Amino acid sequence: MRGAVLYGPRDLRFDERDTPTILKPTDAIVRNSATCVCGSDLWPYRGINPVPQPTPMGHEYCGIVEEVGSAVTSIKPGQFVIGSFFASDNKSPNCHVGYQSSCQNRELVNTAQAPLLRVPLADGTLVATPEVPSDDMVPSLLTLSDVMGTGWFAAHAANVKPGNTVVVVGDGAVGLLGVLSASQMGAGRIIAMSRHDSRQKLAREFGATDIVTERGDEGVDRIKELTDGIGADSVLECVGTQESMMQAIHATRKGGHVGYVGVPHGVELNGEELFFAHVHLHGGPAPVRHFLPELIDLVWKGKIDPGKVFDLTLPLDQVAKGYRAMDERRAIKTLLWP
Repeated sequence: MRGAVLYGPRDLRFDERDTPTILKPTDAIVRNSATCVCGSDLWPYRGINPVPQPTPMGHEYCGIVEEVGSAVTSIKPGQFVIGSFFASDNKSPNCHVGYQSSCQNRELVNTAQAPLLRVPLADGTLVATPEVPSDDMVPSLLTLSDVMGTGWFAAHAANVKPGNTVVVVGDGAVGLLGVLSASQMGAGRIIAMSRHDSRQKLAREFGATDIVTERGDEGVDRIKELTDGIGADSVLECVGTQESMMQAIHATRKGGHVGYVGVPHGVELNGEELFFAHVHLHGGPAPVRHFLPELIDLVWKGKIDPGKVFDLTLPLDQVAKGYRAMDERRAIKTLLWP
């Protein structure tokens, strides 16, 4: 089998990999109907996260179950399934309170940019759709594996309520789907922070009412201008840098909520500054499995179409082109057909 392998900074190859097999009785083998490149894949691709050895890539997936282990009872061959980037048993204490991405028995799923994928803890991780979907629905279902689920969690963590004023920091796929999530949750005003025309257009299509191009302190000042000096009720932090985190905190009204889902890189919070900010902070790796049934239902009924976030489609064997396009910001998100 061939799949994506990262050898070093900007050295991504479609190379020979071991064909996955059942290793534990709780495993399943899924034949991917589609996979994609994630913004978080760019951290190791750019060398910001070191890669000490050739590393298989990919953590977003959906497809048809080919085989299940002897202990798997709820998932069957032939079903179309979607799973999270963290496998979970869906039974641990953390799972019971909706945080499957912190399951005590979690395992990272990180070899998905390939035709076949081994999914651990299949019963707790995979959710089947009502039937095998049409091809045109697959991209939207694929987003639920990470970016839509993560955008949804950002809005959930930021306590988005009907009528709220919401700010979204970050115009990547997660930020754009955070806009869609806030809109679906009934936000009254959604301010997307973006400097790119194509992303601004999609943000508006997803429900943004305002666009702010400024960043950092200037961005905060602009948010304050738009909210009569008060700040937003809810802010979604979808980047993970020091600037984006502080921008999110400072753009939030007193007593407001920040939902942060950008993987942190170099983020440090000053205790005294945070103390007087008087905001709620909540976030982390999205518990995608918790939201999958609800999100599948929304896609299945045509209420949301998050697959619009894919603006580049390539065959899987051209995965390296997809990484380059996203690295150079020529694409928001790359869809890969095996």
